[in-house]
Amino acid sequence: MALNLIDKIGDWNPQLLRELKGRLRVFHVAIAAASSLLLQIVVFLYQLRDYPSDKYPLTGSYCRLAQSYNDQQTQLYKQQDLLYQQLNNVKKIKPLDSVLAADLNSQIIQAGRKITNLQKYLEKNFCPSNEMNIQLWWRDHYEYIFLSFSVIFIFTLLVAGTYLLINDLAKEESRGTLNFIRLSPQSETSILTGKLLGVPVIIYLFTLTAIPLHLWSGRGAKIAFSYILSFYVVLAGCCFLFYSAALLFSLVNRWAGGFQPWLGSGAVLLFLFVTLFTASNSGLYLDNPFSSLRLFAPWDITNYFFPNLFRVYRGSPLKDVQFFYFPIGKSVVTITGFYLVNYALCSYWIWQALKRRFRNANFTIFSKGQSYLLVACSQVFILGFSLHTLGKNEPGVNIYSLGFINFLLILALIAMLTPHRQIIQDWARYRHENPTHRRSSQIQSLWQDLLWDEKSPAIVAIAINLIMATIPLVAWILLDNLGHFNHKKAVLGMVLFITMMMIYATTAQLTLLMKNRRRSLWAIGIIGSAILLPPTILQFLSIQPGEDAKLWIFSTFPWPAINYASQTTIFMAILAEFTVIALLNFQLTKQVKLAGESSTKALLSGR
Repeated sequence: MALNLIDKIGDWNPQLLRELKGRLRVFHVAIAAASSLLLQIVVFLYQLRDYPSDKYPLTGSYCRLAQSYNDQQTQLYKQQDLLYQQLNNVKKIKPLDSVLAADLNSQIIQAGRKITNLQKYLEKNFCPSNEMNIQLWWRDHYEYIFLSFSVIFIFTLLVAGTYLLINDLAKEESRGTLNFIRLSPQSETSILTGKLLGVPVIIYLFTLTAIPLHLWSGRGAKIAFSYILSFYVVLAGCCFLFYSAALLFSLVNRWAGGFQPWLGSGAVLLFLFVTLFTASNSGLYLDNPFSSLRLFAPWDITNYFFPNLFRVYRGSPLKDVQFFYFPIGKSVVTITGFYLVNYALCSYWIWQALKRRFRNANFTIFSKGQSYLLVACSQVFILGFSLHTLGKNEPGVNIYSLGFINFLLILALIAMLTPHRQIIQDWARYRHENPTHRRSSQIQSLWQDLLWDEKSPAIVAIAINLIMATIPLVAWILLDNLGHFNHKKAVLGMVLFITMMMIYATTAQLTLLMKNRRRSLWAIGIIGSAILLPPTILQFLSIQPGEDAKLWIFSTFPWPAINYASQTTIFMAILAEFTVIALLNFQLTKQVKLAGESSTKALLSGR
């Protein structure tokens, strides 16, 4: 029977069979099962240490008499505070009435004695065994175990699984076996699915061994099975998203070498800790576009299913979440479906990139056509998530959050769409041989290439994506009728943002046309310095936007200075940046023409 199952797995996915044979060895399986069982025992015994003993305090939460004694203490403290207040009033209104003051002092001393006697009684006496609510203790004990393993599952599956996947592909690349896998007749989807299911199989086994205790403790804690099942489904979707991103990270960032798995899993660990902190902090709610990044982590949905996960506040902020004014947080079904759709859409785009980069590492991560659809989808998602905050009294936070998200999105697109030197060289040299170009004019064919051909420079495509990303911001600003924004300045600020990003995009393309082998690192360094150095220098020199708006207007983050600068200053800054863009693109056109020349022509001309 086992052999038949193995044969079926091999027929369905040969790559999965290869991974399972390499990892499901007796020693590895025994270590995973034993460590999981040991962890279960430790968690169970750790929680068992608080079992109520014969010296359990009378004011303990599991003593049925606790409420009456706590009420007595509260009443005595209130009586003492009232007497102190009356004494202070007597000293202010009737300072010479010593008899009344002495009487109040006597009553205060008596109240203090009662409090002291009650505290001594509580210290010397303990809760009777017949008055202890052991059933409630066991329910809380099971709940602690259930919630502890819920957190352990999240960290183990996401961090350890990500590390194993990145490490596996890095080893395959270093040994050269990844190229043999690429040449196999299997499809990209089949190979990568086999990796995704087979590489973390020990982590899956570790988790599955703890599932019975998790279910048993959930039943003991009176948690609905539908909520537990929904948690498993959402966690599976989250794992699929993170594991897909790990595969893409491994294929794209080959320069990190042996440090690559630590870098990827460390980034996941940091993201989980940051989102855990924000989800457990009562002051940080899902009320702005930037907080939508928390939807990629499973903490908020876990707290939605099990409200006692974070005891800082009661209830979950997901209950107030709306998507295009539809209250998706009101029902478990809708919020679970929303998370799964979110994970599915993100995973879809990651797999589009995986299919492109797996067969040919020189391809850009996305094609230009895919980038247009990606930006449109991201804007719909962000706007749908934050549209209900449009009428709030402080929309500036939402505008800045949306602008920052789009800033990161465009930077990512610059990295994903910009082709390297060899690709542009082939395009410039052989584009005239394309049959479609022969049926159209030279200018028309050039624009078609710049808009759609993934081998051509990405400047025009990035400009279109920039315009698409800024349309929601401009619409948000123009729809503000409460006077929070100066509409003209805000729109000019958006134009300033577009020109600045175009400067970065053109600079990146010029850098990737260098003959240097480390041109990618050069591009990262140059763009990173252009983004971070100006505001850092201004902050170091203690130059605030309100003091010298002109300098901040030309920095990476000109928005704080928009309110202090005149429209003429902003317009001149835009004109200056347009001039820089024109000069950079003139140089880019010259470099592309030089790259497209044949080797013979370049040799004869002395280049």
